[in-house]
Amino acid sequence: MLKKERFQAFISHFESSFPEAETELHYSNPYELLVAVVLSAQCTDKRINQVTPALFKRFPDPQALAESSVEEIFSYIRSVSYPNNKAKHLLGLGQRLVDQFAGEVPETLEDLQTLPGVGRKTANVIASVIYNQPAMAVDTHVFRVSRRLGLVPQTARTPLLVEKALIRHLPNEIIPRAHHWLILHGRYICLARTPKCKECSITHFCAYFAKNQEK
Repeated sequence: MLKKERFQAFISHFESSFPEAETELHYSNPYELLVAVVLSAQCTDKRINQVTPALFKRFPDPQALAESSVEEIFSYIRSVSYPNNKAKHLLGLGQRLVDQFAGEVPETLEDLQTLPGVGRKTANVIASVIYNQPAMAVDTHVFRVSRRLGLVPQTARTPLLVEKALIRHLPNEIIPRAHHWLILHGRYICLARTPKCKECSITHFCAYFAKNQEK
């Protein structure tokens, strides 16, 4: 199957079966999503959604976060992965939002990546979900699934190379949703160790499935 045909099959399937894919993190404004995504690094969305209600009640905006302390923030997020580092990041994030961006979440990848705890992946999530920009955040699910499906070459061995390969072949208006299609497919069907190929509805254009069927 040609790469163009594979992408067409990918888009066609998910546009019809999952047209309104979105993040599973709970949030009500850009600030809350930013905090949730920073916390979600190497942690499950389910865990983050258990933590954030109390966190957002205590820190409803960047100003409240900026005026807190690492110790207090830690007390709200102690059950997430790497709580010490993330508490430091959140305090710095709140302070920078207040000092540099008037308490607003910036729109550009460049500005977003100046915030503590915000790397390219997190910046892409915010740009995509909040500002509907054609930004592709590559987490472990996106990295794994896009390579298994054959959407990107096996030589794309870094998140940045996968990001560029996907953006090159996806229409801009599709990219924000395609990010979630890949994540959710990886989270529930195309598992890292034991992919559920028997339950998968896209094996007809999956390079991984075709290769393993031949064995």
